[in-house]
Amino acid sequence: MAHEVLTMGRISVDVYPDDIGVPLEDVAGFTKYLGGSPSNVAVAAARHGRRSGVITRTGQDPFGEYLHRELRKFGVDDRFVTSVPHLQTPVTFCAIMPPDAFPLYFYGRFPTAPDLQIDAGSLDLDAVRDAGIFWSTVTGLCQEPSRSAHLAAHRVRPRQELPAGRFTVLDLDYRPMFWGGEAEAAAEVARILPYVNVAIGNETECAVAVGAGTPDEQADRLLAAGVSIAVVKLGADGVLAKTAAERVVSAPVRVKTVNGLGAGDAFGGAFCHGLLSGWPLAAVLDYANAAGAIVASRLSCADAMPTPDEVAALLAGQGRTVPEPMESAP
Repeated sequence: MAHEVLTMGRISVDVYPDDIGVPLEDVAGFTKYLGGSPSNVAVAAARHGRRSGVITRTGQDPFGEYLHRELRKFGVDDRFVTSVPHLQTPVTFCAIMPPDAFPLYFYGRFPTAPDLQIDAGSLDLDAVRDAGIFWSTVTGLCQEPSRSAHLAAHRVRPRQELPAGRFTVLDLDYRPMFWGGEAEAAAEVARILPYVNVAIGNETECAVAVGAGTPDEQADRLLAAGVSIAVVKLGADGVLAKTAAERVVSAPVRVKTVNGLGAGDAFGGAFCHGLLSGWPLAAVLDYANAAGAIVASRLSCADAMPTPDEVAALLAGQGRTVPEPMESAP
């Protein structure tokens, strides 16, 4: 198996201010980082020792070259990252206003972006089929040809045919600026959910996917749609995960927040690591929760992804169980 974790979708250059708590118009200096949720998840998984790769596209420009270099630096396979000559690599600016204000400003994504030009004909479907975990996001469904490419990728991984220990994960990552409305997004999610055995989202994202309700109701609707593991992020109240036989809540891991934007991606990469390690669901959830908290306490996203030792130290420091070292992936 070439990839333990293979992600698909958005990539960008994140440009973050060096000045924390300062409005963008007053910031004196910035630093660039690799960004884009699925790409960050691949980086996070690699930080945990997993063989990871990403399927995406950049512009044919210096920023595109920079992203290739960063992926390789982090140990992420970039063979499926191709360029689109007539489009520019997107850049995302963020203001850092802790504890809870991190507005994003997207440049080079409208009316389209290179990673939304992933087409089904260019996919290595064998690589998708053989991955231990295939991870995609709802954002990749927002326009063609990316929408059809994602559907083609999911079709080669029917969830009922996945061997034990392999997973297809949909990050419910709903960003309204990329859609005509929630109804459009919900319709596309409904087309993909039949191929997915793990769904992850916060309460707002779950509401787009399966309707408003309590976190338990949303998780139950995701399970009714056929997923095996439904994860609902509860913000300050932690994370809920449910299966047909189990309900687990991981309490929040308290840290001083610097930048909350990368926490979900750190959670995702660590969650993949835990699943592939065969840990109990409660251990997977606590480990992923701690990884997300560490990144929330740091400025950047990809560069801030924690190592297993850092996650274990935080868990131990909070009196939580530290999972056993990782097992070999199937």
